[in-house]
Amino acid sequence: MQRLAELGFLGMLIPEQWDGLGLDASSYLLALEEIAVADASAAVLMSVHNSLAFALSEPEAGSDAASLRAQAVRDGDDWVITGAKSWVTHGTHADVILCMARTDTSDARRGAKGISTFILTPDLPGFSVGKKEDKLGLRASPTVMLNLEECRVPGDRLLGEEGQGFSYALASLDHGRLGIAAQAIGIGRAALEAAARYATERKQFGEAIASFQAIQFKLAEMATRLTAARTLLHAAAAAKERGERVTRYSSMAKLFATETAMWVTTEAVQVFGGYGYVTDYPVERHFRDAKVTTIYEGTSEVQRIVIARDLLAAVSRGDIAGHLTD
Repeated sequence: MQRLAELGFLGMLIPEQWDGLGLDASSYLLALEEIAVADASAAVLMSVHNSLAFALSEPEAGSDAASLRAQAVRDGDDWVITGAKSWVTHGTHADVILCMARTDTSDARRGAKGISTFILTPDLPGFSVGKKEDKLGLRASPTVMLNLEECRVPGDRLLGEEGQGFSYALASLDHGRLGIAAQAIGIGRAALEAAARYATERKQFGEAIASFQAIQFKLAEMATRLTAARTLLHAAAAAKERGERVTRYSSMAKLFATETAMWVTTEAVQVFGGYGYVTDYPVERHFRDAKVTTIYEGTSEVQRIVIARDLLAAVSRGDIAGHLTD
């Protein structure tokens, strides 16, 4: 982490006037992919510093994040927040966390309305780190619960406007999902490269398995899908840089890249055969790391909902085409 910071990878998108590198989204996504090829957990660390670093989900509010129950109540000049947050990436080490809580509790059915965002630091009274999850993959990236027990937050820690916190979260997700797509492509690349090397070294029936059409077809399909995922991702990033609304396309990139990564890593394990199922070789780790990309920052099912809703809204506007060009 210290080395990434020294090289500027943790502030790639921050303007130079605030000591960042001031780079564009495409440059960031290329770098994130390369880091993910080497280690997906390190890529998560990099991504939360450049896009998302917040506590939104709760034990009973995952895909339906707008149903969150954490409450923030005014007490003089302060806010007092009570609730629990789950799936907080690097919550064990973060010095600053953006937390969403409900400030308008007049009607429990208000959903996204009445949610605000607060800037939390671990030194606040009532703030504590709870259970650390024992995960299938990304095991070098800690994921924890946060407990807020009448956590007293100074009034100036309200981020932006009261009641607009959920809209801030959705805007961040548009960008964050591009990062998850890049991460997934990196994981898939690592699996493909390992499988291709292994296929040229492993011999069966007197020759390298790379000479078998069945293996060649797997490698060809893996490479094609990854290339298509990268093309979609960077077309979406280019649209973002042009200032266009990219909700539909960030969801498309996230959906396609993550499901591609899951398919590619599964096929990589298959190329390795029995050796792919043991920890002596890397593809079982790539397989485990890939799975969560189809879940966090919106499951594949949620991405399909986002895409469909945006498409149908475009139909009502007479703009169904929705061209995405790079």
